[in-house]
Amino acid sequence: MSLLLRVIISSTEARQVQLPEVPESVDSLITILREKLQLQRQFTLKFEDADFGNALCNLSEISELPSGKAVLHIQWCKSSAYETSSFPSVSSHDTASLDSSEEFLLSTSSSVQKYLRTASEWPSPFPIPALLFDVELKLRRGNEAFEKTKIGIDVSRDMKIEILDKIVQTVFDIKADPDNQEIESIASALVSKYPCLKEPGKGKGFEGWLISIKNKLNNYRAKLREAGCNEVIVNRKRKDDASNQRSFTLKKAKRGEVNHVPEHPCNHTDTSLEEQRIILVEETKKARRDMAAISEKMELTFSLRRKEMVQEQPMIVEVQERWPALFFKEQICEEFFRITNKDLLGVFMAATDKYTPKLLKLYRARKGAFGHEMEELLERLDERTTEIVNHRRTAVLEGLPLFLREKPTKLFKKCKETEDGTKGVSVGILYVTEDDTRAASPVIQNIAVVLEEVVVLEDIPDTSSAVAYLFGLLYALNFSYPKELRYTFDTIQKVFMELGTGCTQR
Repeated sequence: MSLLLRVIISSTEARQVQLPEVPESVDSLITILREKLQLQRQFTLKFEDADFGNALCNLSEISELPSGKAVLHIQWCKSSAYETSSFPSVSSHDTASLDSSEEFLLSTSSSVQKYLRTASEWPSPFPIPALLFDVELKLRRGNEAFEKTKIGIDVSRDMKIEILDKIVQTVFDIKADPDNQEIESIASALVSKYPCLKEPGKGKGFEGWLISIKNKLNNYRAKLREAGCNEVIVNRKRKDDASNQRSFTLKKAKRGEVNHVPEHPCNHTDTSLEEQRIILVEETKKARRDMAAISEKMELTFSLRRKEMVQEQPMIVEVQERWPALFFKEQICEEFFRITNKDLLGVFMAATDKYTPKLLKLYRARKGAFGHEMEELLERLDERTTEIVNHRRTAVLEGLPLFLREKPTKLFKKCKETEDGTKGVSVGILYVTEDDTRAASPVIQNIAVVLEEVVVLEDIPDTSSAVAYLFGLLYALNFSYPKELRYTFDTIQKVFMELGTGCTQR
């Protein structure tokens, strides 16, 4: 008997999976879903039980599934050692509507404590933290009076300091450098929760609070810089030896990075993590690699690696020498998750499937505006009779730069087996085709990712996976998007992966 599943991966992602028969066990079902949805992390399954109003129940036996159709929910596994951080955190009372993952957690791996944020998106609405009891009491009384008189309260200096201190600590638990829109959401949430704090006159009623929050955040970052916080130290002004002037290089998170430059694990320094890196490199050189040990060392040395990538911006050949494991497919996905808390392949493939029909419709409706290249791309797609889903994904991704008025040849390049196709490719995907001049459509022998004219990853099964791995490497290596493909990668980041806000008009 066949089985149709609706698999909910997250609050914004759901996939449909058709199985020719019901799996023998729950473990078999998890294995099938991992392969079909290309999920990397560990997870368990819950199902909607129709007998109890579609309430979620843990799936322990395959016989518990409804026959024919079922709705499954992915439950991502966390290490049992995850605990609440000792850093200031949002109160449970005010975060009831938030995911449990949207906290600043203290994780432990191999008995080592590491400080990593786990929020993947800016919360909406922003959770105003609990304040001291006396301040909360005054604000409660103020709200009651405001309902009757519409007159706000006078905020004392001590009360304002308490409010701002708690807010900036909560902000840093989520993000070190919120943008203007995010800061405005804080001020808006503040006066929504405490209407008595609204400022009289025209406007939105929180302009003064907006300025105060910005200034307080700047002051708090200055204190963190003095305390030695890596995430803000990388943004400090540096003296230019040539001109003897102080210059400013912006190195803050700009693309939705949750853990941009995290602190080192407890009881670890640059020196001790460098020792662990050397052990990691030796492990990658073995004929029979211990992948579990490699994953553990990569997790442990994450903070050192990010510090190097952001602060020193090494060349790709240096990274290959110092961090060879970073170019393993599974480690690209793990590194991307450590930085963004997003499942690279899972989210990208789900988004590609979601937008493929809509994008193809746009391509066909406006193909005349993009010249013969778009027409040829769609004609090749129409000629395909096998692996239609894969070819549709490929057409959508190859057509994206064209649709955004950029050049796909800057991202996708073909070469024959006897040629060196990496020359001049700073960021791109290389198709290695068979050396057959008679074939109208040469067979692709290999798909590889190229960075700085170096093949960093090869033997990739399809174009969509190659684009996902390339995008993951741009984050892992802290590479800037190439100017000639800015809009293409911006679309992948903000539309496909839902990282950051503020898309351009294009």
